[in-house]
Amino acid sequence: MKFLTALSLSIAGLAGVATFLAVGPLSGIFFIWAATIAWATYFALGGDCDAAKNTGVCGIFGVFMAWYAATLIANISPTAALGFPLMAAIIVTVTVAAMCLAANIKLFAAIPASVLGYSATFAYLLQTPDKLSKEVLTGHSWDNPMIIISFSFIVGIGFAIASNKLATSLTTVSDD
Repeated sequence: MKFLTALSLSIAGLAGVATFLAVGPLSGIFFIWAATIAWATYFALGGDCDAAKNTGVCGIFGVFMAWYAATLIANISPTAALGFPLMAAIIVTVTVAAMCLAANIKLFAAIPASVLGYSATFAYLLQTPDKLSKEVLTGHSWDNPMIIISFSFIVGIGFAIASNKLATSLTTVSDD
């Protein structure tokens, strides 16, 4: 079987497993959408060991930077001189700049993975009611984005590696 066909089938089959987990036994502690962001990032970065490392390290670095920005945003006073929207925008600007500048350090060089981790975290915080709060951001529960988004990213990387290995095992040398 050709690699693309094998990869398509392995991704589809494992996406079904991931969906079952996300809506079944891991519901509330595993987000399929965050996992598929990491899964796709792994392949976009090359689909190898370095891609797995960069997706994990930089993706979770992005989660951390968004979490940090969110903790600062959650502490903005409603009576802030510059107003909440402008203060939030400044915090995001500074944390995104720092995150991207960190790419000068080889460990954090995969900016797309960092940005996707950052974006996934704010997607969760802004689209899920009552998550952008001091209590959630500093809590030790699955509601905390540092925990749930990072966990979902790690699971997504696992699925990415598994789909790549399964596809490789289904590919015959003469079919490449």
